[in-house]
Amino acid sequence: MAGMLAVILAGVIVWAFLWSIRSGQFDDLEGPAHRLLMDEDEPPRRKPDHPPGPKKPPRRRGKNGRGGALSR
Repeated sequence: MAGMLAVILAGVIVWAFLWSIRSGQFDDLEGPAHRLLMDEDEPPRRKPDHPPGPKKPPRRRGKNGRGGALSR
C-alpha cells in the first residue's frame, strides 16, 4: 500500500514539473530579480487631497424658485 502511494506521489511530482516547463515557468529566472533592483523612471503620482470642483454644494431651491425649508 505504501509503495503504491509513493509511486502515485512521484507521478504527480513529475507531471507538475513537466507542466511547469511547458507553460513557461522557467523561461526567465533572472528577470524578476533584475526588475527589483531597477529604478523607476518616473516617481508615482500622488492623488490630490480633494477632488477639483466647487467647494460648496449648490443651494437647493423650492418649487417656487425661492429657498425652501432646506435652504437658508
